[in-house]
Amino acid sequence: MTGRVPEDLAVVVDAGGAVLVWSAGARQLLGYEPAEVVGRAARLLLAAELPASARRHVADGRRWSTEVALRHRSGDRVVVRLQGTPLDTGAGRPLWLVTGAARAPLSGSGQPGAAILWDYTLAQLPMPVAIYDRRARLVAANESMTRIMGLSVAEMRGKSLYEIESNPPFDEYDRLQRQALRTGRTIFHEQHGQAPGETRKHAWSMYFSPLKDEDGTVQGLSAVVFDTTAQYWARRHLAVLNDASMRIGSTLDVTRTAEELAEVAVAGFADFVTVDLLESVVLGDEPEPLRPGEPVAVRRTAQRSVLPGCPEAVARPGDAFRYPVDTPPMRTLLAGHGTCHRPGDPGMQEWLRTSQARAESVARHMIHSVLLVPLRARGVTLGLAHFLRHRTPESFTEDDQRLAEEIVARAAVSVDNARRYTRERRTALALQRSLLPGRPPGLAATEVAYRYLPTGSGADVGGDWFDVIPLSGARVALVVGDVVGHGIRASATMGRLRTTVRTLADVDLAPDELLTQLDDLVIRLDREEGPEVPGRAEAASSGEIGATCLYAVYDPVSRRCTMARAGHPPPALVTPDGRVRFLDLPAGPPLGLGGLPFESVDVELAEGSVLALYTDGLVETAGHDIEVGLGLLRRALADPAAPLEETCEHVLRTVLTDRPADDIVLLLARTSALDASKVRTWQLPQHPSAVAGARKMACEQLAAWGLADAAFATELIVSELVTNAVRYGDGPITLRLIRDASLICEVSDGSSTAPHLRRARVYDEGGRGLLLVAQISERWGTRQTPTGKTIWAEQPLPA
Repeated sequence: MTGRVPEDLAVVVDAGGAVLVWSAGARQLLGYEPAEVVGRAARLLLAAELPASARRHVADGRRWSTEVALRHRSGDRVVVRLQGTPLDTGAGRPLWLVTGAARAPLSGSGQPGAAILWDYTLAQLPMPVAIYDRRARLVAANESMTRIMGLSVAEMRGKSLYEIESNPPFDEYDRLQRQALRTGRTIFHEQHGQAPGETRKHAWSMYFSPLKDEDGTVQGLSAVVFDTTAQYWARRHLAVLNDASMRIGSTLDVTRTAEELAEVAVAGFADFVTVDLLESVVLGDEPEPLRPGEPVAVRRTAQRSVLPGCPEAVARPGDAFRYPVDTPPMRTLLAGHGTCHRPGDPGMQEWLRTSQARAESVARHMIHSVLLVPLRARGVTLGLAHFLRHRTPESFTEDDQRLAEEIVARAAVSVDNARRYTRERRTALALQRSLLPGRPPGLAATEVAYRYLPTGSGADVGGDWFDVIPLSGARVALVVGDVVGHGIRASATMGRLRTTVRTLADVDLAPDELLTQLDDLVIRLDREEGPEVPGRAEAASSGEIGATCLYAVYDPVSRRCTMARAGHPPPALVTPDGRVRFLDLPAGPPLGLGGLPFESVDVELAEGSVLALYTDGLVETAGHDIEVGLGLLRRALADPAAPLEETCEHVLRTVLTDRPADDIVLLLARTSALDASKVRTWQLPQHPSAVAGARKMACEQLAAWGLADAAFATELIVSELVTNAVRYGDGPITLRLIRDASLICEVSDGSSTAPHLRRARVYDEGGRGLLLVAQISERWGTRQTPTGKTIWAEQPLPA
């Protein structure tokens, strides 16, 4: 018996305690030939029973360590320190890995050696197991490990993994086992790869446990490999699903949502992905129903590849085309669930024959597996996702199909939400734009330019509005407002308020009176459209409908502007010399509060001044407060001589430092003054003789203006209006003619009683005057003044 302990020592004992493996090293250590030991009970080798403490720890499933005396064939005793380590196999009971090192000298040689014992046979272990000596050379392995390595135990015994195969399935295996031998620490590592002869990718968890003697010297190594393929694929699928839940649907945009689906799939399990949506879905409309036997119009919405530009796309994003009848894409859409195909399948061959470019791309890039999954949400088909593999050697499996169907289902809900949002936003925008004025009318009083920007964020359109309203006497009304909230309801409320403002402006209410009437309307709307809360008093307001408004009336004859505001930002005034100031108007309460007064302010404007009206979305953003926005607006308006269109663009570029989060309205008006030669005013006595004098003076003025052709109609209008003022009004009586875009005749008196148009009966002596005025003039009306009323009539200028 030699005194040197062999390095290829391995003893394998099965679950019943019988020796199954007896290596040459074991024969050299204990002197028994394999024929004398294999098949016999391993306890016959023990010189003494296993201590009770070790047996108790085994029963408890705890790590244990003890000394055992082995019997040499000659009768000598070899003392071995055994260490038991429980391994969790998932079977409900631990599997014991028992390792040991010889402590007592062998026949006086004084050479300690390594002994390795197992209480389960390697062949019975479900996981791959290998035993290595201190030089990292294999001494034993079970069938599972040989299958992974693709070699038999005889071919591997005595060799390190590096010598066995230059490109082993475990690329880190050799490095890690040497590291465990060098450091003496247990190392855990996860490895993904394929075993020889297998196509499916596997996952393994590897434990490298050094085998030490009593002095702590590493004498060998045990390697246990657990096949965690199922857990790996489950974790991988969960990671892809988690990625999909985090990335898909980040915006309410149909195209971007489709792109996110493609990006997640390429990063997770596919090499090339395309997403085709039905044409109606891309446009935001309801999906058209699928009909068997009819082709389907789709649009390529997104595509991604692991290699840029590879494979070449048959259709590019934005291209529209049709799925032919009775092809795999069409059949998948009709079936409503995913289908897996190979290019050699008959159905795929028919599909490839419909496009030579597609067939060439499949052949050139060796696309070998195709997965088609329809996008369905709320029982409606929205499109089709194509998943292809050409770089990944494995074909799509049932697990891949289930994964694809799950992430596509999630994406389909996001696509449908984006489609619905697109439709509702488009409807709200169309409604809002239809309620806003078109091109501002050409007015002698002002030159007008405006910008209206719907919100660029994910919120719905708001209720911002503006208007430019021609008034009697060549005046003009400028109005800007903002309804609280967003969406179709806010747009509808905005339309009702704008219509009301136009109606009230037509009766020439003063700005403060107009806002009071508008306030009452908002309160009524809030009561009528507020939530139906049981027990809520009918007269109570919900507070859900509110608005702000600024109303201004400019008179080019007097160059005075009368303004009032209801909780709206103050207007900016740019004087001809370039000075910019914000007019100090009483703020007034927002519309809808009720019970609080509004106050008007008169401001005299120099000719060529610029009045800037806007909503709070222009000057108040998340990035800065309103004071900063007002400062930016002040600087942007400093050039009064610039064209108003250019000024609008300059203001938006200067003030908007980020994407607007609210609707924006900017209305600029440059004031003009009506030349004194175009206005003629006479004071008339309250006497019937004043009528003839008024007719005469009017005809003379028309002749001076070169409008003699309008004299007959003007005489009739002046006669009727002055007669009414003399008969029914109070003094003083004033006649004014204005030559503007039309010929305007105004008669003012001190009475606040407004005349009414009525149909005179056959024998009535009066009541035909206003009817005659209405027939002759283009339009007529009456307005209240601080001292009484004014009746006016407009007629077109002669050609």
